[in-house]
Amino acid sequence: MREAVNLNMISMVYRMVGGLSRGVFPPQCLVCGEAGAGGRDLCRACAGDLPWQGAACLRCALPLSAGDAGQVCGFCRQQRPVLEQVHAAFLYASPVDGLLRRFKFHRDLPAGRLLAGLMAERLSGVAGPQALLPVPLHRARLRQRGYDQARELARPLARALGIPLCDGLRRTRATMPQSELDADQRRRNLRAAFLARPGLPVHVALLDDVMTTGTTLQAAALALRRAGVTRVDAWVCARVP
Repeated sequence: MREAVNLNMISMVYRMVGGLSRGVFPPQCLVCGEAGAGGRDLCRACAGDLPWQGAACLRCALPLSAGDAGQVCGFCRQQRPVLEQVHAAFLYASPVDGLLRRFKFHRDLPAGRLLAGLMAERLSGVAGPQALLPVPLHRARLRQRGYDQARELARPLARALGIPLCDGLRRTRATMPQSELDADQRRRNLRAAFLARPGLPVHVALLDDVMTTGTTLQAAALALRRAGVTRVDAWVCARVP
């Protein structure tokens, strides 16, 4: 309990410092260093380079041709869905990939705030769930990193869209980084890695920073369904094509 309180205090201090700095200094583009535009830490030129997600599969968010917008890809048609819908704000490409790496691995919380604000713009038209659940880190990884990147994205996003933020999911064991594993190893690595508490709303959305194969989100969604949730969506900042 003391560890969780300390981590929450660290995160709160980061947000307070970020809020003070935004009040004192004018916005500055976090990509190129030029003056920000529209009250954001992003200039107009870099905003024009953002790799917004276009037409994509409703169940896995893989890009589709423009004529197939709102459809389900062939692979997902053959699978029993655990995730009802997946929505990605961006493709995992420049400059979003660099911002996400800085945010996730180098404590660049301003980059996270910028990305959360952009996600809110893109996802504001999506049918909202009853609660938003960030995909949690294991306590050992959380202690090492000092903050949970999914939670730092979820908090301002939930506030902007008026969706309750929920802590109904727990990571029960430490797992290897998914980026170091192939597809089969990813599935084995996350087997029974999540536990959901009972009494959650019937429609929730998981929130994560990056979706690659979707194994993490599917494992978390399976735990939620076992706990009685009838519909699980996923919202991610970026989808690896």
